[in-house]
Amino acid sequence: MDLGPHATFILASYGVFVLVLAALTAWLVYDGAQQKRLLDDLEARGTRRRSRSAGKDIQP
Repeated sequence: MDLGPHATFILASYGVFVLVLAALTAWLVYDGAQQKRLLDDLEARGTRRRSRSAGKDIQP
């Protein structure tokens, strides 16, 4: 596979793309875990989600 005179730029671009994609994925996983911890902490304090009680107020 010959990429020609621009091989360095092409391979560097792919490398940067992979690094950015990996960083975004790691950030989303970390942030999701952090949000879960915060939600668990709120629920442990007795705070409940609004969505759980929203269905009780609606009359059929």
